[in-house]
Order: sequence, then structure tokens, then C-alpha cells
Amino acid sequence: MTTQTNERIGDFVARVRQERGMTQAELANRLGTSQSAINRIEKGRQNLSLETLGRLSDALNKPIVSLGSGSVNLRIEGGHQLSGSIKLKASKNAAVGLLCASLLNHGITKFENFPRIEEVFRILEVLESIGVQTKWTNGNDLEIRRPEQLRLDRMDVTAAHKTRTVIMMIGSLIHEHPSFQIPYAGGCKLGARTVEPHLFALQEFGVDIRATSGYYQVDVSPKPAERFALYEMGDTVTENALMAAAGRTEETVIEFASANYMVQDVCFFLQKLGVRIEGVGTSTLRIRGVKHIKKNITYSPAEDPIEAMFFIAAAVTTNSAITIERVPIAFVTLELLKLQKMGLRYDTSERYPAANGHTELVDLHIHKHGGRLHALSDKIHPLPYPGINIDNFPYFVPIAAVTQGRTLIHDWIYENRAIYYTELTKIGVAAELADPHRVYITGPTKFTRADVFCPPALRPASLLLIGMLAADGVSTLRNIYTIQRGYEDLAERLNSLGAHIEVLHDI
Repeated sequence: MTTQTNERIGDFVARVRQERGMTQAELANRLGTSQSAINRIEKGRQNLSLETLGRLSDALNKPIVSLGSGSVNLRIEGGHQLSGSIKLKASKNAAVGLLCASLLNHGITKFENFPRIEEVFRILEVLESIGVQTKWTNGNDLEIRRPEQLRLDRMDVTAAHKTRTVIMMIGSLIHEHPSFQIPYAGGCKLGARTVEPHLFALQEFGVDIRATSGYYQVDVSPKPAERFALYEMGDTVTENALMAAAGRTEETVIEFASANYMVQDVCFFLQKLGVRIEGVGTSTLRIRGVKHIKKNITYSPAEDPIEAMFFIAAAVTTNSAITIERVPIAFVTLELLKLQKMGLRYDTSERYPAANGHTELVDLHIHKHGGRLHALSDKIHPLPYPGINIDNFPYFVPIAAVTQGRTLIHDWIYENRAIYYTELTKIGVAAELADPHRVYITGPTKFTRADVFCPPALRPASLLLIGMLAADGVSTLRNIYTIQRGYEDLAERLNSLGAHIEVLHDI
């Protein structure tokens, strides 16, 4: 390789290492080499073989170069029961909303214990492209410094297209920019997902949004929103409306708002910025904003209930006993009740506060079920909070697969997600698709090993991983980018519970 190529690779290795919160010594230890060797690599003074590049990719859990697909794959030796305890990380869905809300603050925003996941990295790439300075410190702490003037004309369109979150930036940006463009939102491929609720909500603030070729054209003629109802009780639309209200000094009342966990985290963050919000955790929010916010604040988002549900499903599917620490109990209560009615036994600790000072946490111990779970007689379906969480809901699919009987899974939210559940037939699940929204799961299942590609949606992809943990033999789950969007170091954390997973990189 040329000196210039080595320097480019070295810069990339240093940046990814820092994103992962690793020191040179820690990376050297993973590679079985010296810190001085890592220093030479990062300064571009080391010739690198393909073998070394592959080992660097595995150590950093990031492809270094891509000659082929450049994908990350998992090799899973299934059939092992899990044991021990796992501590939950901060919520991905709260994190992306908080990043958009941080644009309201002209001071320094510090987030503690922030998730280092691909979805967060994509939003940071967008923010950095418009002039925001971001820096990871102390592992998972993140510092945000925005310039006085954002350069929206320099927005990283490629990164923006990879996440649906970018649409939530509109609520923050309307306070400073009378006219701008936002690329179309991307993310999981779960069918057409209307943005009309966002458009209707922001219209109340004098915002006109028109779809053009590849962009939303946003024009702002500010006016008091006063009192209005959301067209849909959605999480992201509530957050967008909150950010729009946060920069207006007139009182805004939002009815039919989501009371879900990520909305609450954004509310608590805005309150620290000086925004007055009444009704947090209810469907009616009363907001009085601040014209120009400039505060140096630190905020810690609460833990992720979806990650809690992932580990619950992994324990149940593999018939394992594990303890899940720091579970936001209010956002898995109904899910646990359904599981209890299926015959699952679990224990919870006394409640204690999350670092945000508001969300109640428990430590949750899941007991082995010994194959004695039974299917529920009625269907399982998601609802806006306080129903079964829309993102927790898919994890009932592998759970239903180990119960005695037939379960109707009714995923009415998305057009394509129920269809993706039939991917589990590749690992032995008896899944019968009734229509695009309903699938019957018949158990108990003898999971089988397989070699499959991840579907292009986070939750259905992670269901395959759970099933492979329960299957005897070695399975391969290919191109796991969709899983990396929502989970940090998942293979390593599952291995800490006794799973046997190897991360492989195509070079």
C-alpha cells in the first residue's frame, strides 16, 4: 500500500477507535500486539496486510476496507443457555430525539452514557456536516457544541437518507431558518410511513412543508400555535411539535400527544434548558418556550425498554435464567403481564430512579420456563403507550414460537413487518402468514441452524439472532448493519451471558 493509503487508513482506525471509546492500549490488547504498533498504524507508518486489516475490522467491529460487500456478519454457535446479569444501555429512540433537540441550545450540551450505535453515528454525521462540533469523552459521554450559524446547505445527504430521524430536526431549525431543505427520511424498510402528521403539526406553527425532488422544502412564517391536536399519537411527531413549541414564548397546548419513554426524555431535557412543560407522561402537554437558549447542561437519557425486551425474549427463547439490570419498568409492564399469563415466572427489585431523575427502574430476573409456556387465547398486538410498545411487540414472535399452541401476532402498524416475521421459517419456526398484518405462530419450535441475510429492518433482523441462539449447531447471520443501528456491542454482551458469537467482517 502507498504511504497516502496507509495514512488514510490510520486516520480512519484512530477515529473509529475513539468512537468506540477505546485507548490505543485496549486496541493493542485485542489484537495481541503492542501500543507502539497501534500508534504506528494510526500515524500511517505501518504497511498493512489484508490479514491485519481483517483483524483490525474484527477488533473495532467496523469494516476498515471494502473490496467486496464490506458487511459485518455473525457466526452463532447456538444451543447454549444464557446465565448471569446484563446492564441495559441508554435508549436509542431517546438518543436520536435528544440529538435533534440539542440544536435548540447555543450553549454546550453534554450527554452522559449515550448509546454508540450506527443510528446515532448517522445523526452525528449530519450534525457535523452543518457545523456542529461533537466529541466522545469518557467512553459513552458525548459533548455537543453548535456554531452560532448552522450551514444547512452543507448537510450530508447520504447520512441523512439512512435515518428517519432527520425529519425531527425541522422542529428545532424553524426558529432560526425561514427557508431550508431537509432530505427525505430513510431508516428501516417497513413499507410507506406517512410524514403527514409532522406536516400537519408544524403547520400550526406557521411552517409550510412541500415535497420536492428528494427533499422537503421548509418555509416558515411564524405564528402562535395555541392549542391543537396531533393527527396521530406518534412519538416522533410529538417530539417534533415539542421542539417547535420550545422556541416560542407563547403557550402551546398539544393534545393527543404520545406519552412514550423517548418523548418523556426529550421533555425532561427541554425542562433543563428552561422550557416550561406541564403534563409530561400524559396525552396533553402544555409548553411555554424560550426565545434564545444558551445553557451549559448535562443530561443522561434513561435506559432502553426495547433492549430490555430483546434480552427478555433471548432468555425465554433459550429457556434461560438471567437478570436484566436497570429496566424502565413502566414501559415493559404490560409485556411482562402477558408473559406472566403465558406461564413465565420473573422477579423484580424495588424501584429506583434513573440518572435523569424521573424514570423508574428495576432489576428484572427471568426464570427458566422448562417448556411449560402456553399460547395466549387472544391475539397479541401493539398500541401507542401505554399499550404494548410498538418496538417491543416483535419480540413476542420468538417467544410465541416456544409456547404450546397457536398465537395470532397482529402487527397492524407497518405494512411489511409481519411479512418479515416469516423469515423465521428459515430457522424452523412454524409461521403462517394470514395477510400483510397478521401471522400465526405455532409452537413449540425446534429451532434449526441456517445461513441467512438480515432483512432490512431492525427488529425482524434481531429476531433471527434470537432464534439462532436457540438452534443447535452453527448459524451465520449476514450483513447485520440493521441490528447495529439499534444495539451497541450486542454480540459481545450476549457472549458475557454465555452465548457463543463470533463477529466476522467481509473485506
